[in-house]
Amino acid sequence: MSLQIQMIGTGSAFSKKYFNNNALVFCNGCTLLIDCGATAPRALYSLDFPLDQIDGIVISHIHADHVGGLEEFAFRLKYAYNKKIKLFVPSAIEYDLWHHSLRGGLENAAEGITSLSDYFDVVVLEEASPTELFPGLTLELIRTRHIPDKPSFSILLNEYLFYSADATFDYSLLIDLHQNRNCRYILHDCQLKPPGIVHTCLDELLTLPESVQKSVYLMHYEDTMEQYIGKSGLMTFMEQHKRYDFI
Repeated sequence: MSLQIQMIGTGSAFSKKYFNNNALVFCNGCTLLIDCGATAPRALYSLDFPLDQIDGIVISHIHADHVGGLEEFAFRLKYAYNKKIKLFVPSAIEYDLWHHSLRGGLENAAEGITSLSDYFDVVVLEEASPTELFPGLTLELIRTRHIPDKPSFSILLNEYLFYSADATFDYSLLIDLHQNRNCRYILHDCQLKPPGIVHTCLDELLTLPESVQKSVYLMHYEDTMEQYIGKSGLMTFMEQHKRYDFI
C-alpha cells in the first residue's frame, strides 16, 4: 500500500521558521499524524486542515516539540467536535505522557476527567511488534537512542519507510534497514552542525554509502537549512508542507 507524507513542520525543537517536525501520513483513506508538537495546531491551521479530519496520532516520545500540541487537540476534539480519535502510545511512555506531560492541564476531576482516555481512544503499542493501525497502514516501533533513560522510538511504516523521530546516529541500524529489511525510504532527523549529542548530525549521515544516501530524506533541521543545500551528498532535504508520494 502506497503512502503519502506531508510534513506540517520540518524544523528542530527550537525552529521558528519551519515549525516542529511533525508529519501527516495518508494511506488508504486514513490520516495519521506522527507526533503533535507545540506548533502542530498552528501548522495545521496554516494548511487549512481541520483537526477532526485526522483519524489518529502516534507519539514517539514526550518532548514538547512532539507532544506539546496534544492539550489543544484534546480540548478542541472533546468540546468543539465532540469526537475521540485514536492516540497510539508506546507502552514505555504511556505513564509519563499523562502524569508528567499532560495531566496538569487536562485533568478535571469535577467533570470526571482523570485520564488520557477521557479525551482519546488510547491504543498502547509495544516495540518491535508490527501493528495494523488502520486498513493498509502498519506501524512498527523501533527503540532508538535520544536522551539517556528517556524512551524514544522511531517508526517503520508498511515495512518500507523508516521515520526516525529524534535519534542519535546508528549506522548499523540504517544499513540493516536498507540491506536486510528492504527499507526503501529513510526519513531522518538531521542536526546541521556537529556534534550530534542527542540527534544525528549531517556529517554522520554523510558517512553512509551512496546507495543508502539515495534513500535518505532529511528533516528536523535548524532554520539555517538553506545554507546547506547542495552540501548533503545524495540526500534530500524535505520541504515543509510539500506532499511526498512514497510507493
